[in-house]
Amino acid sequence: MKPPGRTTLCFVILVIYSSQVTATWNIESTIHPLNLQEHELAGEEPLRQKRAVATSHPTAKEYTVDIEISFENASFLDPIKAYLNSLSFPIQGNDTDPAANILSIEVTTVCRPTGNEIWCSCESGYRWPREQCLHNLTCQEHDNAPAGRCNCLKGLPPNGPFCQLQRDITLRMSVRLNVGFQEDLRNTSSALYRSYKTDLETAFRKGYSILPGFKLVTVTGFRPGSVVVAYEIRTTTPSPGVMHRANELVTQNLNQTYKMDFTSFQAVTSNETRFFVTPEIIFEGDTVTLVCENDVLSSNVSWHHVGKHANIQNGSRFWVYTTVLNNLTSVSRLTVFNITLGDAGEYICKLTMDIFEYESRKKINVTPIRIFASEDMKVTCDNSPVSLNCCSEINVNWSKVEWKQEGEITIPGNSEAESDSSCSRYTLKADGSQCPSGSAGRTVTYTCEFISFHGARGSKNIEVTFTSVANLTITPDPISVSEGQNFSIKCISDVSNYDEVYWKTSAGIKIHQRFYTTRRYADKAESVLTVRSSTREWNGTYQCIFRYRNSYSVTTKDVTVHPLPQESNIMVDPLEASIPCTGSHHFRCCVEEDEDYKVTFQVDTLTFPAAKEVHGKQACYTFNFMAKSIVSWCPRHVSVFCHFTNAANNSVRSRSMKLNLVPGENITCRDPIIGVGEPGKVIPKLCRFSNLSSSPASPVGGVVTYKCVGSQWEVKKSDCISAPINSLLQLAKALSKSPSQDKKLPTYLKDLSVSTDKVAHEVSSPGNLGAIVNILDLLSTVPIQVNSEMMTNFLSTVNVILDKPILSTWKVLQQQQTNHSSQLLDSVERFSRALRSEDSAVLPISHTNVQMRGMVIKSGSPKPYKQRFVFSDSDLWGNVAIDECHVENLQPDTSIVTVAFPTLKTILAQDTQGKNFANSLVMTTTVSHKITAPFRISMTFKNNKSLGGKPQCVFWNFSLANYTGGWDSSGCYTKVDGDSVVCSCDHLTSFSILMSPDSPDPDSLLKILLDIISYIGLCFSILSLAACLVVEAVVWKSVTKNRTSYMRHICIVNIAASLLVADVWFIVASTIRDHHYVLNETACVAATFFIHFFYLSVFFWMLTLGLMLFYRLVFILHDSSKSIQKVIAFSLGYGCPLIISVITVGATQPREVYTRKNACWLNWEDTKALLAFVIPALIIVVVNMTITVVVITKILRPSIGDKPNKQEKNSLFQITKSIGVLTPLLGLTWGFGLATVFQGSSAVFHIVFTLLNAFQGLFILLFGCLWDQKVQEALLKKFSLSRWSSQHSKSTSLGSSTPVFSMSSPISRRFNNLFGKTGTYNVSTPETTSSSLENTSSAYSLLN
Repeated sequence: MKPPGRTTLCFVILVIYSSQVTATWNIESTIHPLNLQEHELAGEEPLRQKRAVATSHPTAKEYTVDIEISFENASFLDPIKAYLNSLSFPIQGNDTDPAANILSIEVTTVCRPTGNEIWCSCESGYRWPREQCLHNLTCQEHDNAPAGRCNCLKGLPPNGPFCQLQRDITLRMSVRLNVGFQEDLRNTSSALYRSYKTDLETAFRKGYSILPGFKLVTVTGFRPGSVVVAYEIRTTTPSPGVMHRANELVTQNLNQTYKMDFTSFQAVTSNETRFFVTPEIIFEGDTVTLVCENDVLSSNVSWHHVGKHANIQNGSRFWVYTTVLNNLTSVSRLTVFNITLGDAGEYICKLTMDIFEYESRKKINVTPIRIFASEDMKVTCDNSPVSLNCCSEINVNWSKVEWKQEGEITIPGNSEAESDSSCSRYTLKADGSQCPSGSAGRTVTYTCEFISFHGARGSKNIEVTFTSVANLTITPDPISVSEGQNFSIKCISDVSNYDEVYWKTSAGIKIHQRFYTTRRYADKAESVLTVRSSTREWNGTYQCIFRYRNSYSVTTKDVTVHPLPQESNIMVDPLEASIPCTGSHHFRCCVEEDEDYKVTFQVDTLTFPAAKEVHGKQACYTFNFMAKSIVSWCPRHVSVFCHFTNAANNSVRSRSMKLNLVPGENITCRDPIIGVGEPGKVIPKLCRFSNLSSSPASPVGGVVTYKCVGSQWEVKKSDCISAPINSLLQLAKALSKSPSQDKKLPTYLKDLSVSTDKVAHEVSSPGNLGAIVNILDLLSTVPIQVNSEMMTNFLSTVNVILDKPILSTWKVLQQQQTNHSSQLLDSVERFSRALRSEDSAVLPISHTNVQMRGMVIKSGSPKPYKQRFVFSDSDLWGNVAIDECHVENLQPDTSIVTVAFPTLKTILAQDTQGKNFANSLVMTTTVSHKITAPFRISMTFKNNKSLGGKPQCVFWNFSLANYTGGWDSSGCYTKVDGDSVVCSCDHLTSFSILMSPDSPDPDSLLKILLDIISYIGLCFSILSLAACLVVEAVVWKSVTKNRTSYMRHICIVNIAASLLVADVWFIVASTIRDHHYVLNETACVAATFFIHFFYLSVFFWMLTLGLMLFYRLVFILHDSSKSIQKVIAFSLGYGCPLIISVITVGATQPREVYTRKNACWLNWEDTKALLAFVIPALIIVVVNMTITVVVITKILRPSIGDKPNKQEKNSLFQITKSIGVLTPLLGLTWGFGLATVFQGSSAVFHIVFTLLNAFQGLFILLFGCLWDQKVQEALLKKFSLSRWSSQHSKSTSLGSSTPVFSMSSPISRRFNNLFGKTGTYNVSTPETTSSSLENTSSAYSLLN
């Protein structure tokens, strides 16, 4: 930097200039370079005004002057530095310029010759500009050079070879005053605070003004501890020595009354330390390095985690290393290995030197590595490329991404990183050789692991199931069937994984799924196509298709269906005929197609060939029956059949044709088409072959019945079907068996609607009307989703057949006792239940005789269901409403559809008086999905007062009248409100419903009476049972002294407890299903389960008691321990009911048919779950009845020595008492429930059954508890006077002259009469009591 051989000394002079005259001063003219030993200054630095600071004088200014002194003799350096350090400041100005004061002189830079180079170094408090320094490691060859702040420079600093004052820092200082603390020092506005602040700041300013770069000092507050003064100094980094001198000056300049403690000075600086964290983005698991650098040369560095409130010490995960680099920089490193989320937070690096603390803080965040990967997938081994993708949540550059796999098989792949993203793709291919066949698939777990540059790892697993391409095998045998026969095709896949299985025809038409079933096994899957009645439409090639993702496995099977007419399609003539004994008759069997059939006629056991006649497409086969040559006697009846045999040698037989051979003199009616007959003879004939038929080209269906009246045949009944309607009926039959019925149904419904409207005038015949009803019934059984157009066409047909002119025809069908009206209503309900709509509102349909409204439930906030129907032509109206709370319980996308009929009421079944129950509209409401929660529907009808009578809400019950249907009022509640009748359909349970599948009419007198009996009886029973348990608890020790009494009272206590709990649950169930409000289905299921369980427990404990009585009666000499008896009793009393109850709920609740729809009790209509209660209960009743008979038989045995009259009286008393005791204890009253199981049972059985069982708790208290003599004695002994008790004890003592088991004892005699024992049992002491005696007395204990 300088020529060799010359030493340069640079220093700075701080001057304050103050003038009374002027505030400006051209300092450049007064400052000159100083040349030692007359050598010229190698270079000079012009005057630099560093700052101007306002002092106490308004015109005073402060200047900083850099001066460079060069001299050749290096020995001058140290004396000059010593001289400058010995100066006392401030130095007052001389006589020439008295206003200038020198505040301080600081040496900044020293340059020395070193070999051929000049080395310059900065003095304490100064440094080279940071931007000009090179890294220390690049200057290792100069390690022996004089120490300096920066050994090497990139180039000469722009302002010359001068070290710069270090940058400003804020020192947070404190010092203690050994004086008492006063509270006013907390108040910044108090006089004391201001006085302290002014005096201290003055002293601080005078003392710290000698610091290099001193700017200002400010007192920030006071705190107790004597008085601790907190203040801040704005300056550059001072050396400890300078700071000590400044502190001494402060002490000297402060009034001694403050008693400042010189040793209490402390300083903290926070902006001298450089804090670095590597890496910038920290992931969980990274190794993180925190570096603290400070130019203060000290190795006393500590690290602190703010959140954990502890200093960090070296350990397995934390390592602190502190060093001083090149005598220049203090460096401390904190390394955190495998960092966790708990390590996040603020870290403090603190360097301590002398009174100085250099503190730096840094907050670090730890981010968990979140990886997003592809979903688990299924892959078919068909060599198709499959990509697995993994991406990190944060877009950073990762060190690497590794893919690993683990599983039963190895399917390698290639990984590649996606550009400009933190994603990795793994592409693999699997062929059939890598995947084992015939299995459910092999699962391989692929793991993508992202690794950061600092060791963090994050991974994600993707499970890939590899499945080989399905190999299909199909039924190998050729399938060749005839029409009407069944066939099945089994298609088996050697793998169990598939997404879809379906069947198609060779024409590409999908087979409806009703025709096939698919099952999945562990190592295979199979689909079976089953056709129960084949038609010619099933002839062709069928494809079985298993689809897995985008892979299809296909196999085919040819099916040959040979033509063969069905019995119903063979038109025979005659159905029945009469001929003279020597006459003849032509028989014929016709079919609608001309096929190559072999046809024969069978007469009894004889077979005759048929002659063939073809008329267009119709082929008829005829046979001329000659009575003389075939039959040998007369009169007689002959059955004739025709047999059709096809090319597959399958045959079908026609219906029977009856031929009556009668003497000729009895024949009065003769007709060439109908035949002959005697008076009163009735014969049926196909309309096609009657005199009502049209041409063969227009076939007619149905049957007409003729009756011989006088000498003429008269039509008695005609069910003929016109040609157009008969054609529609045949098409409907074929459609119901068609493999593509779902495709054909919409077109057929449209054709049906148009055709029915065209031939509306022909519907007035019973045959045509019945045919259309049969068509609608067939169509409603096709399992297909119905759209609005299909529903419109369906109801259009319904509208035609319900027109008022047709009602007379309906009455004819009613007189014929057909159920066509119920069949029609059932068809409409099935069809409307299948209606689906994409919109929230169902397209309304309105016709004169039928209207439809509906709604689709959408997820979110469903609206209440409200629909109104008005039929102005019939002067009828009605409303339907379902509350919002019930609508929201339905599944989303559920359709609610209501169809209203103004004329249907006149054609449905009538009561015995011929008056219709329904006096208004008939409205049917259906829901597309199964109802799982309690449901209530309200309907409002117009009150037709002109018809008279009391309005009654009813519904059509299809299961009544042998499933022909009938009106039923159960579960519906009626409220008359002026001109309207409001119906609310729900159900309230009653006690008798426990045994009976049928519920009484809710509004009937019987129902009201049963309810009153039930609830009053239950209240008495609950109180009685509670009292029974209390009595048993009081007398327990007194009445359970022997084994038999102990077990008897165990049974009674458990019977009472079980019945008490069951009665409580019964009331809960009644409350749940009360029609005033409805709770959720779960509560109803729980109530039903507990009622079922505890009532069964009552019965099984009754059975236990009965079996114990039987055991004591029959096995007198046998004995078993008390523990064995208890185990058997509790297993039977609670184990069996629990098993039955759990099996019942487990088998029915998954299908949601455990409870009834209108009551909290076991289901009857759908699953017959009620039998799980009825059968065990009735079996136990029968067993206990048998035991009762055995007891009575024992009682009736005469005792030796008893007189006949006394014996008879005694036996009568014992029989009466035994029946009274055993009837409630053994549940014999439940035998009356057997009668209530049957539908239509007498009200007497319901009343008796309800009365006896509602008060069963009271009976158990009276006969099972209080009537027991031992219980009575124990109660009297417990609550009577001690004198009476002692006398009674004496009279019943075993040591008495008349022991209780002596034959002379009345009790013992009664006991021995009961069990047929004779002789005298003389028991003198308790020790001599034998087990046989205990067994003998046990029956008495059971009854008393």
